[in-house]
Amino acid sequence: MKCGPSQEIGQGLRRQIGWLSALLGNLAHHLADSSGARTHLTLAVDLGTRIDEPHLAAWASGALAMVAAFEQDYARALDHAHAGLERAPQGLRRAQLLGWAQLPALAGLGDADMVDEVLAEADAILETATEMPGRFGYDLAEHRLHAAEANLTLRRYDRAARIAEASIAAKTPYSPGWAAATLVLALAESSARPDEAARRALDILDRIPAARLRATSRSRLARLDRILAGVEAAPVRDLAERVRALPPPITEDGTATV
Repeated sequence: MKCGPSQEIGQGLRRQIGWLSALLGNLAHHLADSSGARTHLTLAVDLGTRIDEPHLAAWASGALAMVAAFEQDYARALDHAHAGLERAPQGLRRAQLLGWAQLPALAGLGDADMVDEVLAEADAILETATEMPGRFGYDLAEHRLHAAEANLTLRRYDRAARIAEASIAAKTPYSPGWAAATLVLALAESSARPDEAARRALDILDRIPAARLRATSRSRLARLDRILAGVEAAPVRDLAERVRALPPPITEDGTATV
């Protein structure tokens, strides 16, 4: 049965509301508002399911996996990733759910064999994908970032560093993605070259205003600061001071500083 004009309008409005909610959920995550992110993203999944928009439901499920992984709730992240993969169209959208949602959860759970399996499948898709990434899409540079971070989580430091360097080379300089990949590289080399790791992080803080630092980058900076604690080197001391001086992403009255 065909939809009437009013039904088509209602369907279109729900689709737009669903994608707007997905966007707001993503923004809330980058402002370190996990509760707000889950609320908006759960609504996006529900609307995507109701209006039979698998791309929306899959993307929002993947974003929920991202939020859960950020909170180190890897079992829940894996559940969200599986839900997204069940809905995801083939091609680039599936590669996105594999690399962006499932991969961090598996790495967090320490499942190295499955990490390699998922990476191999996503790599194969990306080699032949012809779709344009779009606003909610996925590209090779982002995929390399997630691959580097998964290897970092598994303590494969040399491999993580090589892949992070490839991601940096493909990113727009001084963009959020560039900062993320650079910090993954710094974390990968922090044990062997603590001075250089600290200098990389300081370069990010010099080039990117604090108001533009995403919650994920702040988390990586804090992690690097903890790892380097006790290292007697001027760049390490400078980094510790700069990290402590960072303003919160959201002020006490709820205003975003980003």
